[in-house]
Amino acid sequence: MSILNESLAGQVRQAGHAAPCDPEGTGAPVDGMSYVRGTTLPELRFITIPQLFRETVARFGPRDAVIFPAQGIRQSYYELDRAVDELATGLLALGLEKGDRIGIWAPNCHEWVLTQFATARIGLVLVNINPAYRRSELEYALNKVGCKALITARTFKSSDYVGMIRHLAPEMETCAPGRLRAERLPHLRHVIVTGEGAVAGAHLFSDIRKLGGPAQQLRLPVLDRALDPDDAINIQFTSGTTGHPKGATLSHYNIVNNARFVTDRITLTEMDRLCIPVPLYHCFGMVMGVLGALSKGAAMVFPGSSFEPDATLAALSQERCTALYGVPTMFVTLLQALETAPQDLTAMRTGVMAGAPCPVDVMRRVVRDMHMPEVTICYGMTETSPVSFQSFVSDPLDKRCETVGRVHPHLEVKIIDTEGRIVPQGEGGELCTRGYSVMKGYWDDPEKSAEALRGGWMHTGDLARFDADGFCAIVGRSKDMIIRGGENIYPREIEEFLYGHPGIADVQVFGIPDEKMGEEICAWVVPKPEGSPSAEDLRAYCAGQIAHFKIPRHIRIVEEMPMTVTGKPQKFIMRDRMIEELSGPSQA
Repeated sequence: MSILNESLAGQVRQAGHAAPCDPEGTGAPVDGMSYVRGTTLPELRFITIPQLFRETVARFGPRDAVIFPAQGIRQSYYELDRAVDELATGLLALGLEKGDRIGIWAPNCHEWVLTQFATARIGLVLVNINPAYRRSELEYALNKVGCKALITARTFKSSDYVGMIRHLAPEMETCAPGRLRAERLPHLRHVIVTGEGAVAGAHLFSDIRKLGGPAQQLRLPVLDRALDPDDAINIQFTSGTTGHPKGATLSHYNIVNNARFVTDRITLTEMDRLCIPVPLYHCFGMVMGVLGALSKGAAMVFPGSSFEPDATLAALSQERCTALYGVPTMFVTLLQALETAPQDLTAMRTGVMAGAPCPVDVMRRVVRDMHMPEVTICYGMTETSPVSFQSFVSDPLDKRCETVGRVHPHLEVKIIDTEGRIVPQGEGGELCTRGYSVMKGYWDDPEKSAEALRGGWMHTGDLARFDADGFCAIVGRSKDMIIRGGENIYPREIEEFLYGHPGIADVQVFGIPDEKMGEEICAWVVPKPEGSPSAEDLRAYCAGQIAHFKIPRHIRIVEEMPMTVTGKPQKFIMRDRMIEELSGPSQA
């Protein structure tokens, strides 16, 4: 059982309350304060990814493990186990050792999943590289963590991956595979390319799978015994809005347990078939998806290299999937595609929607039209492996839309004010998380690590509040909070209100600098196909319903929002565009 430390108890005493006491970990706020603690059941497991993998293979070996329809690949857990060992021994034959960093730069594919398990098998640290990265971002990522090897696709969409690597490392043209010495990428020795056809200075992925021999096979059990659940096993770069991305470093222990608890909440079993169209380079795909399915022996279905609604719906129908992961924009697109090309989704039951708020209307249609009555909402961040809050399949629909559910097992969460004090239940403040899921730190960045991790608490930068039952509502980012004329305004509150307008499909609210008020409120609105509200219509809709100072001064009707690869709205881009627009001659 988690015990409150003295500093937390002291904060509560300063606020005029006795120390919180929630021995059962019900997830409800303690003593009227914004502090919640998850249950201590099921117990945490101090195991590695290979240990979890072996258990699942032993229990569910003949069952489907991975299906990649676009690649024509279908493997049982037995077959996946053999393929993982092939790759692991091949990587050992290259001379890679426990603790070496190996990057993967590719969209969703069979090779990605093999690499995820093979690197964990021998203690290599897998470095996830965003498929959307370009040359400068790739150079920064590889050098920041000192990648010794890089597994890469050849191309993806408009990206020529091999061409970009050659630009950074022209030495590839004249070196033998495995003997790279590049001036701009001083740590990199091996470039491993998927697909067919020789690439100068690079290994072929298919060749690496054949490279290992008896000597490497004999090393596997020895290496396995040397693995520690607390070992760093994965580095994921956070998509910061300013400065360079930070490499959140996660352990076996972090991600194995988080994956278990996520799929516990959707009651996943070996009978389920989980569709994963979300990107593998992100925690949503790699942890919640792959490791979550592994923890239950469920089948994983990957519809394509990236999200395509028709391919996803076809996979759901043809593979008789029972669960689906996605961000709300994915579900909106799927619902639109279903209207023109219906599919049999009657096998569907559950899933996870995360990454952004879900409008109530969308949730209702997902439940009805996609046969997903048990879909849940998650909240988290890469630095917490990732999930801290999740709804239960039995939670009311409104709670699944208005909140991100209740705290996960074995976690403590508090909401604090700007002075660091825990606020009363119902009040807003910054969300802080402590427990098994908190990252080891940002790779080679002690200053940023110390800034984010204070006293064991991960300071998320997200603004939240708890209701009396422990449901958590995210009201925005601390840096996104608008201070207008001395009033603290949470964009999420305004967005929730505007979502109620029948003509709005999506809305994002943010602040821009204003000489008189400090900040002014802007709203970008994507209308529904059948609706076309004007800025004046929307202001009239707000009048008398929300406080006058919360009504957006600037409203823009747009066709789409700028999004990250994972479907999160990029408010900093919207903010920059509005500042540029309003600095011109017209300031409507």
